[in-house]
Amino acid sequence: MTPLLEARGLRHAYRQGGLLARRRVPVLEDATLSIAPGECVALLGPTGSGKSTLGRLLLGLEAPDAGEILFEGTPLREARGRIDPVRRRALQAVFQDPFGATSPRLSAFEVVAEPLLAERLSPSVLRERVAALLRQVGLEPGLMDRLAHRFSGGQLQRLCIARALAPAPRLVVLDEAVNSLDLETQARILGLLRGLRRQGGTAFLFITHDLRLLRGFADRCYVMQDRRAIAVEDPFGTATPPPVLAALRAAILPARPSPSRHRAGLSTTPR
Repeated sequence: MTPLLEARGLRHAYRQGGLLARRRVPVLEDATLSIAPGECVALLGPTGSGKSTLGRLLLGLEAPDAGEILFEGTPLREARGRIDPVRRRALQAVFQDPFGATSPRLSAFEVVAEPLLAERLSPSVLRERVAALLRQVGLEPGLMDRLAHRFSGGQLQRLCIARALAPAPRLVVLDEAVNSLDLETQARILGLLRGLRRQGGTAFLFITHDLRLLRGFADRCYVMQDRRAIAVEDPFGTATPPPVLAALRAAILPARPSPSRHRAGLSTTPR
């Protein structure tokens, strides 16, 4: 099967010290990964590992310094670096901060309807589409005229998910999309995303540093190590993991303190 999206040998660096600086710091070197249609792929890594940069390259928000990105077997970008609008709409994203991703002066209707404006729908049809999207993410259509600043963080992130789903994308990149939410809201959003996968067959790239969020959600997993994306068969398995994955495992807090650790007088916080 041809991958939906594939990255081959991506290299990318940023200038250190501003646009006029000469020194470039490498962020990605020979980064390679693939995502099949309808698949959920996790991309794990600590802060500064390059995982979000890789996500931005896959979305076409930045162009790699070297390597290629293929969409359904053909280059994502055209000869002059342009991305076809149809492909642009097929790739959507939900980022970590829902407050920064939405204007507080817009209503829920305006937030979700934004990607649909290019379709030139009649006002009544547009409101019907937005109402259906709100239901899909577990929000009441009666909330569509409420201003964004009146929503909680979890509700606002649901609006961002609805906006990402509005153009019926082939792939949604979730870049730390639930990490800033409380545990209860995280569980609700992840349950919502599982349901959306079953309903529509949308593919997801789930970027996170929190290993515990992947259980029961991701089909495959990559770990950022030495500026590369390394495929890991089972991030929770007993096989010796890459060093970065071992560190991410150690950072998971136990569900409850271990009695043996209390008897030994040890802290339950991983070091």
